[in-house]
Order: sequence, then structure tokens, then C-alpha cells
Amino acid sequence: MIIMGDNILGTRFKISSFGESHGKVIGVLIDGTPAGLNFDLGFIQHELNKRKPGQSHLTTARKESDKVEVLSGIFNDKTTGAPICLIIKNKSFDSTKYDKFKDLLRPSHVDYVLIKKYGGFADYRGSGRFSGRITAGFVMAGAIAKLILNKFSIFIFAYTESIGKIIDPTEYTVDNIEQFVKVREESPVRSLNAKLSMKMENEIEYIKNSKDSVGGSIKCIVKNIPPGIGGPIFNSLESKISRAIFAIPAIKGIEFGAGFKAVNMRGSEHNDPWIIKNGKIITLKNDSGGILGGISTGMPLTLRIAIKPTASIGMPQKTVNIRTMKETEIELEGDHDPCIVPRAVVIVESMLAIVLLDQLLIEGFIPTVLNS
Repeated sequence: MIIMGDNILGTRFKISSFGESHGKVIGVLIDGTPAGLNFDLGFIQHELNKRKPGQSHLTTARKESDKVEVLSGIFNDKTTGAPICLIIKNKSFDSTKYDKFKDLLRPSHVDYVLIKKYGGFADYRGSGRFSGRITAGFVMAGAIAKLILNKFSIFIFAYTESIGKIIDPTEYTVDNIEQFVKVREESPVRSLNAKLSMKMENEIEYIKNSKDSVGGSIKCIVKNIPPGIGGPIFNSLESKISRAIFAIPAIKGIEFGAGFKAVNMRGSEHNDPWIIKNGKIITLKNDSGGILGGISTGMPLTLRIAIKPTASIGMPQKTVNIRTMKETEIELEGDHDPCIVPRAVVIVESMLAIVLLDQLLIEGFIPTVLNS
């Protein structure tokens, strides 16, 4: 049974995702955008370019321009308050490579569960609805959310913290977002450390030449979220963020603040003492990650995202032929990323922007009409 709402996220700022990897288009329908926002198509395209395939030798060879097209919701270069529909067209793909493997269950792919869930009717080409390609819609919606959040001085910044065993241990205090963005975008892997960036690039190159893949982690910081946003129990800000982040394919973990390090800490170490600075109540440190009881404290939101190695690799692997019900081997073909972490940075930012804007609209912090 297909459950309605599987492709919808949000309450006030609501997105509906549509499209498949090898279909005609990938798109998103956005309902609840405040009216009066200056619609910056160039910014949306700039955000899309950060996640599009074929950016460098470290990514999939699939070449897509990913040029955004606006179908509705914009008049005289401003948002009208009506639903906004944005699409990009799929132009560069070869479905024949997937036809030859349609009876073989690709390891750690969705093939088997799709058969069980949809009775063999799901589009299996490039993993169809379950492809990372659908995240282009998330980025388009997230770009609009960022434009609105930025008007209220709320800024979201993410970067590559690790690739495999290569980890950047620095705890960055992101005071100048624009400066950090510039440094990040000079790195093909979106690292903030030039020396580690080179090591990460070499690691991905080595993995790629070995026909294997590698995972990593993304660190994200959100500045200027006001205190009191979110709620207890099922309205927890952490819960809403986590739900959205786990909609990104290949995400296998999320932690806030100290996260799993807290299991080895004492309360006296983990607790964040309250202090007054410049007449404002803040915490001396931020191991809570800016959230207590599911509600924002006013401190920066800090979270770390764990991304698994890409499932599509060229090495021989054991599998099952679903038609003959016999064990066999498979060597995958097609265009695949040896590591998706660098391209996922902007997707993580986008999903955070969508959730935070939705919550701020729900709580009346952001009005439904903007005078931009």
C-alpha cells in the first residue's frame, strides 16, 4: 500500500518532491512562500550548481546543466504567495546500463525493497525516485528558504568535516559566513582546511581508481536562530530536523552538539553554564548544540551528519538473480560518485533551511507577507 504524503514535507512552508533519475524532469512544488519576496533566480541556480553532477574529476561523469525553470508562483520577479513550481530537465543518462541488471539485486541498493513495496512497478533506472538526483528539488526549495531566512539574519553554513579517515578536528566559530563560504568553495571537496582538502581529494581519487567508494561527515552551523523555537516531545526541533535530513539518500546518522561524545562525558563536562554577555543570556559553551528540550536556546545550532559510502561501485560483488533465484556476481556500470559528501553539503544546508523556515512561520516569527 502506498501511503499518501511520502513525498511531502512541512506544515506552513510545504514542499512536494517529484521526478525520477531517468524521467523527464526533477522538480519541487513549494506552498506557503511569503508573498513579496524578490525572486532571485540567479541565487537558486548558484545553489543548484553546487550539487549538480560533473563538477570535477571527483564526481560522477554524468553531465547535466541542471538549469532551473519556473512554472508558477512568480509575477514581476516577486513571489505572489501562490504555489511555486520549479523544475530541471534530465538530459544526460543511459538507461540501457540498468536494463541488463534489472534482475540482479545491487548490494545496498533499494532494488529488493522496491519489489516488495511496489510489486515490480517502480522505476528502477538509476534508482528512480530513490536516486540522489531528486535532491535537486530540495536544493531549489532550500534556496528560496535561505533567501527568506537571510532577510532575518539567520544564516546556515555547512562544510566537509571528514572523508574516510581524514578528519578536520578544528572547531570553527563561523562569524563571517561569506568569508568561510569563499574558502569552502575553493576546495573541490568543500573543506575549510587547504592541506586536508588535498589529502581528501587524493583519497577520493585513489578510491575512484580502485572502483570503490568512501563516505564521510558534514558539519553544519546555524547562526541567529532565536530562543524558544520548537517544542517538547513530538514537536522537538531535533526531531523535525532529523526527519528532513534522513530524506537525503545515503545519510546514516545525525548528532547535535557533543552528540555521541556525550556518552564519555560527565554532567559537569557536558552541561552548558549560563552566563550574561553584553546584557544577553547565553551559554559559556554549546555542547547541547543550541537545543534543549527540543527548543532552541539562542545559541548556534550545531550538528554533524554521517554519510555512508556510495552503494554503486565497480568491484565484483555477490548478489542474487531475483528471476532465477540463484546466487551470482555483479559488476556495476554507469555514472557514479566515488564520494557524495562534497555534493551533499548544499543539500544538508537546504533541508535545514526548509525545516527552520517552516517552524519560524508556524510560530509567527516570520510574516506571510514580506516587504523586500
